Amino acid sequence: MKRQLLLALATLAAGAALGVISPARAQSYPPGYHGGPPVMRPAPPPPRYEPRPQARPGRVWVPGHWVAGSGRYDWRGGYWQRARAGYRYVPERWVPGPRGGWVLRPGYWAR
Repeated sequence: MKRQLLLALATLAAGAALGVISPARAQSYPPGYHGGPPVMRPAPPPPRYEPRPQARPGRVWVPGHWVAGSGRYDWRGGYWQRARAGYRYVPERWVPGPRGGWVLRPGYWAR
């Protein structure tokens, strides 16, 4: 039993040291970018049409949106997210940036 426990602890420690187990979700930015969220040029394309699926109890539909990927825009399709009681979900959106480009504001839960 002690041997199994030591093996499990060693595996967890190795995973944490190698970044396999991470306490936070990483945000991917274009290579060579340092600082806040990437500023993209030109403006993102218009959203793609996605039929809104039928409502699901306890779930909120997050509509698809464009994300920045290696200096270009990639489409991320809509998905279901677990609802939070007393909150509404405000989806991701692109806004004009401070230096003339476009910046993605992440979605969040609001009261």
